[in-house]
Amino acid sequence: MDSKKFLLQEKDIPTAWFNIIPQMPTKPRPMLNPATKQPLSAEDLFPLFSEEAARQEMNTTDSWIEIPEQVRDIYKIWRPTPLVRAAGLEKAIGTNCRIYFKNESVSPVGSHKLNSAIPQAFYCKQQGVTNITTETGAGQWGAALSLASRMFGLDLAVYMVKVSYHQKPYRRSIMQTYGAEVVASPSMSTKAGRKIITDTPNHQGSLGTAISEAVELAMSTPNCKYALGSVLNHVSLHQTVIGLEAEKQMEMAGDYPDIVIGCFGGGSNFSGIAFPFMRHNLEGNKNTTFIAAEPASCPKLTRGVMQYDFGDEAGYTPLIPMLTLGHNFAPANIHAGGLRYHGAGAVVSQLMCDNLMSAVDIPQLESFDAATLFAKAEGIIPAPESAHAIAAAIRQARKADEEGSPKVILFNLSGHGLIDMTAYDRYLAGDLANYEVTDEDVARNVAGLDKII
Repeated sequence: MDSKKFLLQEKDIPTAWFNIIPQMPTKPRPMLNPATKQPLSAEDLFPLFSEEAARQEMNTTDSWIEIPEQVRDIYKIWRPTPLVRAAGLEKAIGTNCRIYFKNESVSPVGSHKLNSAIPQAFYCKQQGVTNITTETGAGQWGAALSLASRMFGLDLAVYMVKVSYHQKPYRRSIMQTYGAEVVASPSMSTKAGRKIITDTPNHQGSLGTAISEAVELAMSTPNCKYALGSVLNHVSLHQTVIGLEAEKQMEMAGDYPDIVIGCFGGGSNFSGIAFPFMRHNLEGNKNTTFIAAEPASCPKLTRGVMQYDFGDEAGYTPLIPMLTLGHNFAPANIHAGGLRYHGAGAVVSQLMCDNLMSAVDIPQLESFDAATLFAKAEGIIPAPESAHAIAAAIRQARKADEEGSPKVILFNLSGHGLIDMTAYDRYLAGDLANYEVTDEDVARNVAGLDKII
């Protein structure tokens, strides 16, 4: 394994996050109040989110938003993260392409999610909030917010998608070790959960379901706010530290990416690696290709419809303009639990509609084939979510080789898979399968969305 790392110093940690919205040729449509169908203001979000997160969510004018010094000091625990020339992977697939990955798995919780958990917890503490609620799929966001909450002395309740709660018990243990309360969702502890269980007794949960429960608890608990780990603009904003560091590191390597890839659930890590590089395309200086890699079993970018939809199953959230499979979409129980979300964030959805990025869907078995190949070549066992980005990078390298036009490919390794070994056990035993969504399934699920507006 002769891969090469490119390392930055603490002083190179970005001092501001990059907000792509001011540079977008078509601004995303506004979120709407579901009762009045009128555009929301930042003040409308104050009951749910910290006030600063709400302001960042609605900021369409400032391209750069300062990172608080206290947040930046905590970032220094693990940032800057390495950029790696994946020479082992290049050799394993016999490519003439140059492949790099940004290694976000080195954070204390093993994923990129801490990049947004720290500022969200900081803003809540700064405001005098005492309690936070959230949801989590595979558990990476829940683990990150559990640690961030502990750092700022906040109490946290996490609704974890039920199938992941049982598939990934050690992620649950991590959250509990940091002091969080973890509940399998859907649960009997909320009105939304009780209704879902009553309607579908064997419901294994979804991110939409868990969001409904977390939002309900936040709105009914004094001095409590809700924190989200993906989808919304302020979360993508916080994650741009990834791409901003990677820019400097690619310069150190003497390269610039022709293709940038991230796995895709709601958009946080894809946005984090892609948006800083995309700004150069928008300024007319570069022509990089951006690819989001989503699971074939939850193909909102490749087969969803652009429509206003709820971010949760029960319909508690604002209406978001998104590429969606419908807020009541029940994804297959794949092991990439962090990608099992029905819709894409408003910004990414608009960028897709404007053809400024593209998406591919990856079958589950292809993602694990890529994951095990990467582990053997680079020594890192990737999270099942990250494996989708690896699979897409391998596809692009082979395509470039066939065309006789080698490319520089950069992907985000959003997390390691050392707490996902149950999934690898099943893959190695031949017990995993691919799941496909039919056109009829999609059409049936989105049929009623136009009635929302």
